[in-house]
Amino acid sequence: MKRLLPLLPLLLPACLALQAPAFAEEREWLPYKKLVETSRLDKFFALPPAERDKLDMHVHLAPTNPDVKARDLVLTVVHAGGRTVLPVDADGNLRLTPNPQWLAEDAKIMTNQPKSSKVGVEPAMNAVVPAGTQWAYGTFMSSISQSNAAIGKIAGALSMFAPTIRSVILKFDQPAQVTIQSKAGAKQYATDAQHQIRLKPDAALVKENPTMVLSARPREAELDSE
Repeated sequence: MKRLLPLLPLLLPACLALQAPAFAEEREWLPYKKLVETSRLDKFFALPPAERDKLDMHVHLAPTNPDVKARDLVLTVVHAGGRTVLPVDADGNLRLTPNPQWLAEDAKIMTNQPKSSKVGVEPAMNAVVPAGTQWAYGTFMSSISQSNAAIGKIAGALSMFAPTIRSVILKFDQPAQVTIQSKAGAKQYATDAQHQIRLKPDAALVKENPTMVLSARPREAELDSE
């Protein structure tokens, strides 16, 4: 997938507008429940763990104003137990597991952003990046079939409009190599000019499930429809 999840383009209404005075007085943005439901995180985490354990579903926040950086976004949940700042990373990704108590009490989210600023809010789904640099090929590549099954359940009737995931793009911070050590011999892949390696599932290798050795651990494993 791409970061803004084009594989689920019809799941959301128009992007939510994130508006508030810049670095001054915060104000209410939207209910916590609305963020969870709009991003489909409620449906994702309702799936049995075995149907989502290879997937990293999160919310992506995309400022439309180039002068507003993701690191400037401060979202704070105000709930009965106090205040909790939501963890938005430098790329604008927000990873959270729905909090039942906050949902039940209709907690509110406060924001610090300028009134003129709008931030797109969309669901995003990557493959989980396994620990270390030696992975089981078949286990890792099964994230593709798992993502397609999960998208179908999350999207419901709209799943007919969702593209099919066909590959995983490993994104590195530097040049890297991947070696798949199969019975038929080693297969080697090197990063392109963008420090990326695209892998498409090989049915025979998925069945064999050989070890794949990476020269470095990627920062992201992007699911893609190409």
